[in-house]
Amino acid sequence: MSQLLSLVVPCYNEEEVIGETMKRLHAFCDEITDLDIELIFIDDGSRDHTRQLLRSFAAEDERIRVIGFARNFGHQIAVTAGIDAARGDAVVLIDADLQDPPEVVHQMVAKWREGYDVVYGTRTERPGESAFKLATARSFYRLLNKLSDVPIPLDTGDFRLMSRHVVDTLRAMPERDRFVRGMVSWAGFRQTALPYKRAERFAGESKYPLRKMLRFATDGILSFSTKPLQMSIGLGLSAATLALSGIFYALVMRVFTNEWVEGWTALMIAVLFLGGVQLICVGILGEYIGRIYNEVKHRPLYVVQEYLGYGEHAPALSRSPVVDRK
Repeated sequence: MSQLLSLVVPCYNEEEVIGETMKRLHAFCDEITDLDIELIFIDDGSRDHTRQLLRSFAAEDERIRVIGFARNFGHQIAVTAGIDAARGDAVVLIDADLQDPPEVVHQMVAKWREGYDVVYGTRTERPGESAFKLATARSFYRLLNKLSDVPIPLDTGDFRLMSRHVVDTLRAMPERDRFVRGMVSWAGFRQTALPYKRAERFAGESKYPLRKMLRFATDGILSFSTKPLQMSIGLGLSAATLALSGIFYALVMRVFTNEWVEGWTALMIAVLFLGGVQLICVGILGEYIGRIYNEVKHRPLYVVQEYLGYGEHAPALSRSPVVDRK
């Protein structure tokens, strides 16, 4: 009996590129003769015609599955839904924009057959991206590795192949603020890098503007490190030391010299400095507490409006309370 390879493809407003993506994926499938393949597309609440196009593809090809969200839940949640639904002995995560070439999956499969549980793509080149984005991405990955309690590969996105062991481990992880590449690193198993040249986006616009990138970076840092809390303690101690130094200096000047000038400048500087430190520390605490609050509500991680291509058989695991199977 042939092994099954699942390709998980999150989509959000990809009507301009999804036709070419399907063409490239079909070409890839035709080249794989010794594996069964299922293509799982997750429509993350698209506002364009992505869902309609996916419906037509699913009607024409029995290998295609479609998971349609009730609204936009975000890229990491869409990836999670695909992992939940995947039945494969190995699962590949790949975006719909063709920046991560489907042809590279051949090399990932070869590494998997050598015995690796995770084969993650490492970007050697990123054409078409601005100098600002390249610089900030480089800085983020290095900062994350310094802060994280778990080593996370540099210059690596979610494009990867995972064995069934890793997939089952991820499915058992219930946290809401998902940072999938970090979760895979945390899971362990035998992992290896696969260098590749990232392509320019085939069409459409990036779904990660600066605001979302900052939020994603925050999720990565706070989900895998308590060092910001430790840093806030250090910041508070530094501020207290400076304040004590200021008090000592003021006492010396007042008792032993006549150079005492009453005024509010030094006082205002001290108040503003200490107030700023306190607000930073409270903000860091607030981020962690907010994540605890999200966890204890126990809401579904995502809500599925419809499943296509599954017939009577639902995915083995779904974190959604609403299911319409077709």
